[in-house]
Order: sequence, then C-alpha cells, then structure tokens
Amino acid sequence: MQKDNRKYNFLVVEDNEGDFFLVQDYLEDVIDAPKVIHASKFEDARQILEAGKTDFDAILLDLTLPDKEGDTLVKEMLEISGNTPIIILTGYSDVDFAIQSLGMGIADYLLKDELNAAILYKSIIYNIERKKNLVKLKESEQKYADLFHLSPQPMWVYDMDTLQFLDVNDAAVKHYGYSVEEFREMTIKGIHPEEDIPQLEEVLKKQDKSAKFFKNQFRHKKKFGEIIDVDIQSNVINYNNKKAKIVLANDITERIQHINAITHQNSRLREIAWIQSHVVRAPLARIIGMANMIKSDVLDLSKGEKIEFLDHILSSSEELDDIIKDVINKTKEFNIKKEYG
Repeated sequence: MQKDNRKYNFLVVEDNEGDFFLVQDYLEDVIDAPKVIHASKFEDARQILEAGKTDFDAILLDLTLPDKEGDTLVKEMLEISGNTPIIILTGYSDVDFAIQSLGMGIADYLLKDELNAAILYKSIIYNIERKKNLVKLKESEQKYADLFHLSPQPMWVYDMDTLQFLDVNDAAVKHYGYSVEEFREMTIKGIHPEEDIPQLEEVLKKQDKSAKFFKNQFRHKKKFGEIIDVDIQSNVINYNNKKAKIVLANDITERIQHINAITHQNSRLREIAWIQSHVVRAPLARIIGMANMIKSDVLDLSKGEKIEFLDHILSSSEELDDIIKDVINKTKEFNIKKEYG
C-alpha cells in the first residue's frame, strides 16, 4: 500500500505504552512521517489541547485512563477538542456505549482487537473529510443566518404544513410591529386582513407545492391595523427537518398609491382637455372670422363699423383669456407629491 504523503498531526491519548507504540506503527505503515504526540492521562491531553500549539487532524482516545474514563472522559474530551474528530480505541466491546458515544459527537468507535493499519487509516481519512464537510456546512448555515437576519427587507420562514411562523428577521419585526415571540405564535394568516383570508387559502390550495419559487401580491395587516400592499417572493427550503418556505416581503403600498394617483389625474386631465377644447373653439372662431372680414374690405366697412368689429374681437379675446386662465387653475389642482424611479 502506497503511503499517504500529506502532513498529519495526531494526538494519541493512551496510558498503555504497548498499545501506543502499536497505534504509532499502524500510522507509520500508511502515512509518510505522521506527527504523533502522546498523552498518557486526560490531564496531559487537556494541557496539550488548551495550549493550542498544534492543529491536530484527529485525536485517538483510549476509553480508560488513570484519571478519567467512560462517558465522563468522552464528555470532557469533546469540550476541549473543538472541531477535531475523536476516534475511540478500546479493548471493550460495548455496543450500547458505542452508540451512546457516537450520539454524543464521537467520530468513530474502534475495537483494539480488530484494529489494523488499514482500518485505522480508513477511519481517520473518512472522519477528517466528514469533519471538513460539517464545518463547511456550518459556515454555510451561518452565512445564510447572517443574510437572513441582516436583510433590510422583511423576511420570515414558515412551516408549509401548519403555516406557522418558524423564524423572522429584525426588519420584519420592525416593519410589522410584532415581536419575534408574537410572530412564532401566529400562522401566516395572522398578517392577512380577515376578508382576504379566503383568497389566501385559494392561492395556497392552487399553489404548486413542487415549485421551488413563488411570487404574488397580497395585502398584509400590521400589528396596529395598518393595511399594506406587499410583493411576496418565496422559496422552498428545509428548516430544522421541516418543509418550509423562506419569504421576502417588499412593501409596495406607496408605489401602488402613486400609480393610482397618476391614473386618476390623467383621466381628469383628458376630461378637462376635451371640454376646454370645445369651449375655446367658439371665441377663437369669432376672432378669426371678424379679422378676415376687416382684412378683406369686401364689406367696405366704415370707420365706426370697423371699431365695432374690433370691439367684438377684443371681447372674444378676453373670453378666450378667461378660458385659458381657468384651464391653468384646474391643472394646478393636480399635485403628485412623490416621484418614483
């Protein structure tokens, strides 16, 4: 078997010198120049680990030491070992204790009578890689938690079977007014107006549960009764072994109010334009007609008649000016307070 030439550091906690040298031989049979540090008591192992001078890849632990043994030893070693995998090496075959220790966080449980270099190497490599993946998973979960809780947009997670809130971020607490505990005591129906719940139930009923992404608009009710319009985006996730949805809520209340205001004002403006265009045409037609008559000299008007025509033109012009002022005054009634990009 070709030796593994990667660098490894091992802490072997073993009070029996013979067993220690046997384990060291096994390691040297499969690994090129492993660094092995020996502790014959728990206290020695504790001092080595707490000194933090060596970053160990694995700890090989005998279950019976002069100063500690059994589950007490396992618990205290787990407390000081950090993320380093601990592999128990024991001469006693106790299935119940083996299962118990694995449940406590021990990486593997090997019997000394069945141990050889290949079995030990396989267990070490498997548990080193497994520990790395668990650390990556934990880091990934922490990044998710940071993104969730630091998001400026309200977000929450709810159980897809019970609709119960499972988690909410700070932005949701601030925007909706409920505390984290109040959210967790409610289902998502609790933030919908009573009259909108049949619509919500219909949407949930028709919703394709196999689809990972969902988008829709709803009305929500804040703690103190304010109704808001929200754009909802959600994704299916596994949350603590529950099928859940993570939801991002975007409050679009002001945007919708603004669009409604613009639509209403455009309608009013069209109405004013239609009415005023017909009102304007009457004095304008009179002005044009009388001006053409004066210009053409067809009627051979006297000076007094021309002055009378000009008076009519002046009167029609004043009427037209009043109409224009009225249009200006009506358009001033429209005041859109906020612009949106």
